[in-house]
Amino acid sequence: MKLSKVIFLCLFFVSNAKELKSKETFQFDSLKIKISQMLIFGIKEANKVLEEDSLFKAYSNMNLGGIILFEKNIANKRSKYHLKSLTSEIQKVSKIPSFIAIDEEGGNVTRLKPKYGFHKTKTAKYLGSLNNLDSTYYYAKLTSDLLKDLGINMNLAPTIDLEENENNFISKAERSYGWDTDKVYFHAKKFIDAHDENEIITVLKHFPGHGSSSTDTHKEFTDISETWSVQELYPYQNLIRDKKVLAVMTSHVVNKKIDDRMLPATLSYNIIGKLLREFLKFDGVIISDDMQMGAITKYYGLKESIILSINAGVDLLLFSNNQLYKDQVDPNEIISIIEEGVQNGEIPIQRINESFKRIQRLKKMKGLIN
Repeated sequence: MKLSKVIFLCLFFVSNAKELKSKETFQFDSLKIKISQMLIFGIKEANKVLEEDSLFKAYSNMNLGGIILFEKNIANKRSKYHLKSLTSEIQKVSKIPSFIAIDEEGGNVTRLKPKYGFHKTKTAKYLGSLNNLDSTYYYAKLTSDLLKDLGINMNLAPTIDLEENENNFISKAERSYGWDTDKVYFHAKKFIDAHDENEIITVLKHFPGHGSSSTDTHKEFTDISETWSVQELYPYQNLIRDKKVLAVMTSHVVNKKIDDRMLPATLSYNIIGKLLREFLKFDGVIISDDMQMGAITKYYGLKESIILSINAGVDLLLFSNNQLYKDQVDPNEIISIIEEGVQNGEIPIQRINESFKRIQRLKKMKGLIN
């Protein structure tokens, strides 16, 4: 065989080997990217991007779906300037533009407080009692304008829980527009309209309803089986019918009337897959409430809760990391759990693909990606 032919064959096989390796790497990376996009994390007590913050290293090395901001991320001085710089730097290190989320319901649930130089807001209870839709729109638009200016693109609000129990943590914090389903629906719609004008994603919460609970899922097991009523679904049903719902947050409440396995809603296929997806016909993004709340962590292991929630139909898993250092989780750990679940068949690859598609569709809809 001529030397030139030998060289050609060697180059051919080397080239094909490289191509095969490249394809294998791409397939692995593409799964990892899809999984990473399903995660939203809280960051450390910082108001600027710090190189030593492992989460920002994760952002520069991975493709995490988004971050959630808390009051700890707001500087005491020049708050607006520092927060705008923070959100700008987050997007700069994000390989895929990120959801930047915050809880700005108004009143008692606000991170952007007047003491930091931001406008004063009203509680949902106040606005529901006033029952003037123009006022609800006015205050929601103030918040929406501020979020846009700050570079925040997702508001984990409005709360559309009905005020079924005046002694629970939803009612005491005045987070509900009231007990009347029509009132809750109309005020929530105005809240959403005001955010839509600035392309801010709104998230309805807490599905399938937290207003009748007697305990707090932040701390403990919460069973609403005997107090929940089907009317708690009406605001969801009406807003979904009106095509006003882009995202829904699940609660960690237990309801044996819907799921006889007594799984928290976030982990329940009956509540998410059947009730929300099939019965209410919602095909938008489903976001978990914080996966580090007591109603989950006290009764389910990290791996078990992640697998159950994804198989139930959750698209975005939220980890606030507001715990003690020893209880915080690393994005790599979560990604590895999900990857392993896919590889051993505990999580169907179809579920990852469905969630990734919904997340990218929402990001395209709001102009985050082309």
